[in-house]
Amino acid sequence: MLRTLLAGALALSLAACSEGPDGPAPGENGEVNIYSSRHYDTDLRLYEDFTEATGIKVNRIEAGADALIERIASEGEFSPADLLVTVDAGRLWRAEEAGILDSVSSEILSERLPANLRHPDGLWFGLSTRARVIIYDKSQGKPEGLDTYQDLADPAFRGDICVRSSSNIYNISLLSSIVAHEGAEAAQNWAEGVVANFARAPQGNDTSQIEAVAAGECRISIVNTYYLARYAKGDESEQAIFEKVGVIFPNQDTTGTHVNISGAGVVKGAPNRENAIRFLEYLTSESAQRNFADGNNEYPTVTGLDANSAVERLGEFRADDLSVAEIGRNQREAVEIFDRAGWN
Repeated sequence: MLRTLLAGALALSLAACSEGPDGPAPGENGEVNIYSSRHYDTDLRLYEDFTEATGIKVNRIEAGADALIERIASEGEFSPADLLVTVDAGRLWRAEEAGILDSVSSEILSERLPANLRHPDGLWFGLSTRARVIIYDKSQGKPEGLDTYQDLADPAFRGDICVRSSSNIYNISLLSSIVAHEGAEAAQNWAEGVVANFARAPQGNDTSQIEAVAAGECRISIVNTYYLARYAKGDESEQAIFEKVGVIFPNQDTTGTHVNISGAGVVKGAPNRENAIRFLEYLTSESAQRNFADGNNEYPTVTGLDANSAVERLGEFRADDLSVAEIGRNQREAVEIFDRAGWN
């Protein structure tokens, strides 16, 4: 009874996707309740297309990942949530640790998605990727000897680096990957070396770092590719900023460039479990993967599909094939390393 009341309240409070012109009427084949921390308008197209194709009504609620995880946990067995969608392996790991995700076995997902971009037990699946790259001020030339993440700790770059805070999940996941590849001691040395090379105290988001490098406030930074692609295909002033920064895909001769994911997992006790799995499988279809790529400048996770032109303009690269699940498991240790290094 309580589940019914909660589901009724959810239907009133959540936004529903539009009916497709030729597809079944929304709700004809049931519904799926999505809790999403992705805040991109382009995702709306995914919901609309799914409803048009299947007749399954999509209800959604959007909030920060931690708030959604806490909400699902507090709702417990009465949660109306079917699917959690979020960004970064670190946040998927937090959901995993909270015990709110259920294992899914799907031949479609297993065939379409590389093993390193999905949870080994089917708790979540990577739907799109973004690379974390090094950028530099073109006006000062490409920094000599800067080819890897490890090079960022070289004293030759003292006073050159601007970066986000250590609480940023993207930086935590990058350091988690270094822990996985090189161990905690090497990761500690790296973090301390980068801190010694700061041009300013950590601040802002990835956009702030791009604009700071373009303005000559610092020479080097670390950002996600989809932020750069926004500038590459933006208006005239944004494109002018993009032209002022160079891009380095690190570690091409070693581990490959660090990548992270947007992903989703079926919630334990999901009232519409089969529809949730069906939506997950739809998100790996070519049309949905194209929407991720074209709409938000991300790389498709399905093998054989190309990124959009704005992302491809950044250059080709070899991605790190480290299991994203391992990046999640090292999050806690990465935070402790950042704290000890004084990376605020």
